[in-house]
Amino acid sequence: MYLIQDISIQSLIWLFIVIFVLHDLEEIIWVESWTKKNRKQVVNKVPTGIKNQLNKMLNITSGQFAVAVLLEFIIFIPITFIAAEHGEFFMFISINSLFLLHVLTHVGQSIYLRMYTPGVVSAVILVLPYTLYLFTRLIREELITWELILLSIPVGFLIIPIVLLGHELGKRIIK
Repeated sequence: MYLIQDISIQSLIWLFIVIFVLHDLEEIIWVESWTKKNRKQVVNKVPTGIKNQLNKMLNITSGQFAVAVLLEFIIFIPITFIAAEHGEFFMFISINSLFLLHVLTHVGQSIYLRMYTPGVVSAVILVLPYTLYLFTRLIREELITWELILLSIPVGFLIIPIVLLGHELGKRIIK
């Protein structure tokens, strides 16, 4: 476990912001061109009941998506600060639990659609190893427990309304 000895807990926690930004940059860069190119193919593959909602989501521009990411970023900075500087991990673990589950959505979308989807590469290469290492390291150092991780998952889902608000703000701010 070479890395365990070479990176401080504070650095590991702050690394979340870097991983988050890199992952979301992949999505921001590719979301608009990808949706324009693949809209018909995607809509044709999904169940009829969600086609209308999906069609609305597929009209997003990179700028609009970036507004949602910015809102998340603004929220994640103080949560990360509290974890790194004060050792209060619950909210930080909550957002990282959701971040880990987010990997599954990217992989699931790519498998279901049988194509690249924006964010899947960084989710697998960056987010998955980071979150697994983060949880392993914090558990090994007895800073968190598996029970805390499990309890944090429902709280992590509270970020979803914030993401949806960010997307709505993006549509209103950037036409």
